[in-house]
Amino acid sequence: MLMSSGDKAAKLYYAPGSFRVLRPGQHVFCAVSGEVIPLEDLRYWSAEHQEAYASPDIATRRLLDQG
Repeated sequence: MLMSSGDKAAKLYYAPGSFRVLRPGQHVFCAVSGEVIPLEDLRYWSAEHQEAYASPDIATRRLLDQG
């Protein structure tokens, strides 16, 4: 399937408890799985590592592995 120009990935700045859109888009990619995460579904990220995660399990594993 071809992606339209409206389907571009967003660039975000991740802060503790919130994020700021630096470049508009519809989604981001999970730093671990590469899964597409629509911005309205984005719930898990690391402000320290500036990464998004698709699920709490992925986020926990990633942060424990980096500890």
